[in-house]
Amino acid sequence: MPRPVSTPAVNAPAVLQEGPPSPARRSALRAAAGTLLSGMALPGALLAVGGSSRADDSPALRYGRSEKALRLAMRLARQTALPVAWLHEQISRAYFQPQVARLIIPGRPEQKNWRAYRERFLDASRIAAGVRFLRANQPWLQEGEQRFGVPAQVVLGILGVETLYGRSMGDFPVLDSLSTLALDFPAAAPKDRSDYFASQLGDYFIWCNGAGIDPASVRGSYAGAIGMPQFMPGNILRWATRFDGEGSVDLVHSAPDAIASVGHFLSGHGWVAGMPAWFPLQLPASIDPGLLQHLLAPDIVPSFSAAQLRAAGLSLLPQVLDYPGKLAVVQLPNAGQAPDYVLGTDNFFAVTRYNHSAFYALSVLELGHRVELEAAA
Repeated sequence: MPRPVSTPAVNAPAVLQEGPPSPARRSALRAAAGTLLSGMALPGALLAVGGSSRADDSPALRYGRSEKALRLAMRLARQTALPVAWLHEQISRAYFQPQVARLIIPGRPEQKNWRAYRERFLDASRIAAGVRFLRANQPWLQEGEQRFGVPAQVVLGILGVETLYGRSMGDFPVLDSLSTLALDFPAAAPKDRSDYFASQLGDYFIWCNGAGIDPASVRGSYAGAIGMPQFMPGNILRWATRFDGEGSVDLVHSAPDAIASVGHFLSGHGWVAGMPAWFPLQLPASIDPGLLQHLLAPDIVPSFSAAQLRAAGLSLLPQVLDYPGKLAVVQLPNAGQAPDYVLGTDNFFAVTRYNHSAFYALSVLELGHRVELEAAA
């Protein structure tokens, strides 16, 4: 993990320099201090979501010293061991952002279209950008594979899908995004995730305080993700690192730091060196609906052996029959057309820890593979 260094505050009055964290958070603070940012103006927006994210900075949308802001500050004080007054001051600077509340709501299940999603990330310009990134950073990608066991193509896929190799890291004020989703998570969403975003806001304040960063100055995705690999604040505290272990981690400007941090994250979430991530699967159109429901019930969690799938009547490739681990039968809907299917391994599941989506994981894996093929051509 990164070692702390002195990082100048962007706005000193907004940065608390007193009030030590609890023992449970002290190691995270030391790891976080000085990480990530040396410049605050980040270009673009996550996955081509454009425009200024603070579309309306009307005082009416500012949380100010509202009762709910104070309640959240008191809750975060217990999480972070930072003083309530300082936390309340920071939350009071945040604005409710209607655009953030809209963007966090997922599309309806019947709208999911794997083939359209795939085309979005396997386009020629993204592949070309990946080839340039690979050639410029090949020694670091190789070192990451040796150190963490994660193939270069997987790291290439993640950085390409997340931010187009650093070109589109988001322009949403992170303080606004996390405060909006912690205090006013949209009721129209299928699941209330306000607790998760409140926890991330607490981790964000720990990181900002430890690194001497003004919480109102950082920009990222509409969900509060930061930098080239789009790490949430909790992941910055736990997984941001650099190859030499010295100095600050810069996930915005340093490709080596981004590569190391992605490899560190995946290895810490169960990536197994040398294991394939997925296999193609062709299901018969006449498959029994009850059997299909049984096979899909575990979703992306590997749950069946190759022998079990074969006994169920599935036609498997020879390399699948030789695979010793458990497999997930993953369905990829195509809106009104027939779905596609793949078999996911434990490594496929590890990629979904970055983003809990089979669409995301397979796009990452296919993009990285295509980039490596194009670079070798």
